[in-house]
Amino acid sequence: MPGTSPSGAALVLCAVSSVTSQHGQSLPGESAPPASRGPDRITSWAPWLVVGCYVLGAFALTWRLWADPAGQMVAGNQLDINLFAWFMRDTATAVSHGRLPALVTTGLNAPQGINLMWNTSVLLPGLVLAPVTLLAGPQTSLNIMLTVGYAGSAASLFFVLRRWGASVSAAAIGGAAYGFSPALLASGIGHFQLQFAVLPPLIIDAVLRIVTGRGHAVRTGIWLGLLTAAQVFIGEELLVDTVVAAGVMLVVLAVTQPRAVIAAVTGRARAILAGLGTAAVLAAVACGYPLWVQFRGPLREHGSPWHVPSFHSYPFGFVTPSAALLFHTASSAAAAAQHRDPPEYLAYLGWPLLIVALVATVALWQDPKVRLTALTFAILELFSLGGIGVPVDGVRYPAGLLPWHVLQGLPVLSQVLPARFSILADAAVAALLAFALDRARLVASRTGHGPLIGTLATAVAVLAVLPLVPRPVPAQAVGQAPAGWQAAFAELGLPSGAHVLVIPDLDLGLRWQAETGVPISMVGGGDVIEPDKTGQATSYIDNRLSTAVYLTNLWQGKRSGGAPSQSQIRRDLAYWQLSAIVTVTGRNSRLARFLTGEFGQPAVQVDEVLAWRIPSDRPPPGKLSARRRDMWPDG
Repeated sequence: MPGTSPSGAALVLCAVSSVTSQHGQSLPGESAPPASRGPDRITSWAPWLVVGCYVLGAFALTWRLWADPAGQMVAGNQLDINLFAWFMRDTATAVSHGRLPALVTTGLNAPQGINLMWNTSVLLPGLVLAPVTLLAGPQTSLNIMLTVGYAGSAASLFFVLRRWGASVSAAAIGGAAYGFSPALLASGIGHFQLQFAVLPPLIIDAVLRIVTGRGHAVRTGIWLGLLTAAQVFIGEELLVDTVVAAGVMLVVLAVTQPRAVIAAVTGRARAILAGLGTAAVLAAVACGYPLWVQFRGPLREHGSPWHVPSFHSYPFGFVTPSAALLFHTASSAAAAAQHRDPPEYLAYLGWPLLIVALVATVALWQDPKVRLTALTFAILELFSLGGIGVPVDGVRYPAGLLPWHVLQGLPVLSQVLPARFSILADAAVAALLAFALDRARLVASRTGHGPLIGTLATAVAVLAVLPLVPRPVPAQAVGQAPAGWQAAFAELGLPSGAHVLVIPDLDLGLRWQAETGVPISMVGGGDVIEPDKTGQATSYIDNRLSTAVYLTNLWQGKRSGGAPSQSQIRRDLAYWQLSAIVTVTGRNSRLARFLTGEFGQPAVQVDEVLAWRIPSDRPPPGKLSARRRDMWPDG
């Protein structure tokens, strides 16, 4: 069994906080909660103690990164993390020049460039953390975002649960189960736009308050509009998932409490419209121009660059823990590792939590909050299974049984990756656990066995979430820019905006650019999303030109076929409009010999950084055929 995770201590501290809640809010048709809920006592400092535990837990979870925040990143997804580092640098550079980042840029993927609104550019976190990026580097900013994502997501749901009547201890357990959930743990492997799930609980809370008449409709609408706009600039996909989850909750309310909902809506239709309308107008004002650039501006796209149907959860994933969790076995870790992509292994909850959730739902079905959160959880998890039938022990279940099968063809929803509904489903089951715990305590108090049953119920809730306790996230070194990188570009003296092909052209070259800010405009650049000739969204990796592929293969020492023809090199260079090719390699490497044969001696050499200027007024010298046999003597 793996060693103990220090992050588990924070979860237990939050779970066993024994302090009382204040009055909460009720759903339509539910009577106001009683003045006391079990053994807790009202204390003003208790919520902040819980939040402090979340913060300690987040630092314990990420302590390997904080040993060297500028030089360590989460292991397992270098390509995506380096791309996020580039986004952080791009935003910080714009701020340093007194402006907002351009939404369309040729800083990557020159000469076509990229539309930042179609990419996971985390513009809002980039703006907030720009001073950190400029002072301590982009990786420090990403590590801050990751740590705040864990603690902030837990605190967000905690305060929402408190608003809706959960006791401090029950809300503490619920917040921890969400903020440190396996779904967010997996998303932390390079999917920062999903892992920073602080706003979804607040957005759903605001929607429910407007619809159910809790608070001033217009003020709540202003809050909802601000939250929605902020989420657009953190991650649009998570916003769509949140809207779907909110829609599911409203449908469940309407189906399970039709009379109460009809009465509330008909009596408050004007207030509801005012609140939601205010939110829509405010969000449109804040996001109107960026969304216009996304859908009507340069490099607009359609469709998804990914094979959407393959991004779904598997039933075994709900009960098979990965090696990222404290409690796992070698066989379960091996089974989880067979998943196509570790950052997408989002479904795990474990048998204890699933059983407790089922028993609580059946036993406490009459409680409106338990019923609402239980049905929402079940529906979102069904959504996460996708819209195609997948084999289970050799048997394929019909796609028609999956509710997402009906919705997956709708506009916008057709681009949603269904497995990621597990993030919102984890919030729902965490809320279910909190409300069920409080209801069990209340029922026990009426029987005269309150303290004993309440303690037992708390113990069951803690045991249910113990399988979710994570191990500290693994770390790996950041690919720092090589010695002489900036000096070589200074000696090259390229004009601003000159296009440079960096070899390797994927994640390492992108990371060196993110760390130093040079080159200003780079060909290629990782797994960025770009439109093809028809406007279909695709990935740069799927569209790399053969010259870039061949040169990077040479750099890596791969033997993967012959060199491209001279005519192909000319076409690629003409398309790129190159000013220079820069690489990090020895003078006698195959890559250096090839480039020297094509373009003559390097114009600049600083340590192992070699650079060739590519004049725009003359083609390559034409020595390819004479050099080709030297590159691959073994055939």
